Amino acid sequence: MSRKSLFASTLLAASFIGWCGASAQPVTGLYIGAVGGANFLQREQVRVAVPGSTGPRYGSSGFETGYVGIGSLGYGFGNGLRLEAEGNYRRNDYGRGNANLATNGRESKYGAMGNVLFDLDVGSPYVYPYIGAGAGYAWVDQRAGFSVPGYSGRIDGSQGNFAYQAIAGLSFPIPPVVGLSLVAEYRYYAVAGDRTYAAGVSGVAAAGQFKTKSDYNHSLMLGLHYAFNVVPPLMAAAPAAAPVPAAEAARTYLVFFDWDRADLTPRARQVVGEAARATTRTQVTRIEVNGYTDASGTAGYNRGLSVRRAQAVADELMRDGVPRAAIGTKGFGETNPLVPTAAGVREPQNRRVEIILR
Repeated sequence: MSRKSLFASTLLAASFIGWCGASAQPVTGLYIGAVGGANFLQREQVRVAVPGSTGPRYGSSGFETGYVGIGSLGYGFGNGLRLEAEGNYRRNDYGRGNANLATNGRESKYGAMGNVLFDLDVGSPYVYPYIGAGAGYAWVDQRAGFSVPGYSGRIDGSQGNFAYQAIAGLSFPIPPVVGLSLVAEYRYYAVAGDRTYAAGVSGVAAAGQFKTKSDYNHSLMLGLHYAFNVVPPLMAAAPAAAPVPAAEAARTYLVFFDWDRADLTPRARQVVGEAARATTRTQVTRIEVNGYTDASGTAGYNRGLSVRRAQAVADELMRDGVPRAAIGTKGFGETNPLVPTAAGVREPQNRRVEIILR
């Protein structure tokens, strides 16, 4: 891939990001990541110059499948856009040369990159695609031997150049650990320009030159990302209370929760406090605390989440002076929604706990 084609693809990705708007995976704040896998280095064009010989020799070198490891630190803005700094390492052993050049040894690269990425919400809580591009600097390290007609030699050195990359991946959230995701990723990684290494040539006192003209890599990787603060996309403001019949307005209280969370917001604590104060003004024989979720996630996970939400409200009632013996808690998962939806829909009014004073 040439620099012009990469630039065009980057512009296309930027246009797609603008079209997608705010439909994005909810990553807000810092995150870390690590991925690793296989690196495929394309055949490199090589020029060898030997002092005193009749002109340079040209050839190309192939490479065996190698490996790659990448560590990253990034920041998400909550609308899908992420900025990321990465450190990377790739290594490939030399494979088959051609009639004009034989090579052995290895080529390794290490570099630092700055990336711009965008997460996409495709309507599923189980997978988020993402795309991106990056630029930075890479050092290409050669530890190899070579032979051309009439000469053999060795190179042992490092040269640096501008590097750039295009990124496409899939992120699979792991529900039991909020913020943790399994990622599968492809990266096209290129080191621009030529690199010239001093080469020791057998039987020649002066140093020769070993010049490479291209360095194009294709990386397939798996890994993990962990976001320290996850916010659901397009979160609707939780209503103060859903409409209920007037006869039950003073006896039933609704507490709403953020997506995939069981902790109480400041507004939720106010509602629990109102319910606790109501127990001192009216005759109450028992208090039912029933937890519910929306339809995203698995049924088993949602049942557990609804129980945690009900327990969080019960704990807050006790802190407000309500006796524990008067409180009964249950979790109903995604059943009995206030707003019926299809499976997978994140409806804010269904993420609730009902406090019923009997």
